[in-house]
Amino acid sequence: MATTMTCNNFLSLQQRTFIQMRTNLKVVDNSGAKRVMCIQALKGKKGARLGDTIIASVKEAQPRGKVKKGDVVYGVVVRAAMQRGRCDGSEIKFDDNAVVLVNKQGEPIGTRVFGPVPHELRKKKHVKILTLAEHIA
Repeated sequence: MATTMTCNNFLSLQQRTFIQMRTNLKVVDNSGAKRVMCIQALKGKKGARLGDTIIASVKEAQPRGKVKKGDVVYGVVVRAAMQRGRCDGSEIKFDDNAVVLVNKQGEPIGTRVFGPVPHELRKKKHVKILTLAEHIA
């Protein structure tokens, strides 16, 4: 017996995956970039999750920002649509995929981080991003 899947159900399953090559992400700091596209996830074969570092290309940027369109940058994933379990048994997932741009040493390029940031970044040694964040989820 063949099972049929509605288009809406298929799209909801399709969205909740790892951040992988060619995934578009929103930039949530004031570095000047608005949108980046993932080139490579630096950890894991499947892709990046919350707190992982990626290499990305800037697709949209504000004029007179610190980064320009076409720049290749490093970024830390601070919000992911894919759910992640926590130690207390709860799960966290966000509506969008978002990243904070960092340099090769892991220090943020911008001076502010907008929107909620999960406290799991503390375990991944991204404490500087947590100090700049306006809301920790």
